[in-house]
Amino acid sequence: MILEYYRQLIAAAVILLMFGCVMPFLMAIHVVESTLFLNFLSFGASVLGLFLGVAGVAGAKVVQKHRANKDNPYK
Repeated sequence: MILEYYRQLIAAAVILLMFGCVMPFLMAIHVVESTLFLNFLSFGASVLGLFLGVAGVAGAKVVQKHRANKDNPYK
């Protein structure tokens, strides 16, 4: 399943990583009040985004390698 939707995984990872970076910045400049829930939410979003990004990139490399082997019958 990961191999079929690697683009969506990478897009979700980028969104989660951006949320995980922007929220602590907004909390640091006191635009958003820093709460325990928001702190854990931003940390969890950045960790989940990291894992999804790694899975998406790995899936993209597997698909790319499979296409290269399919196109070259002499390999």
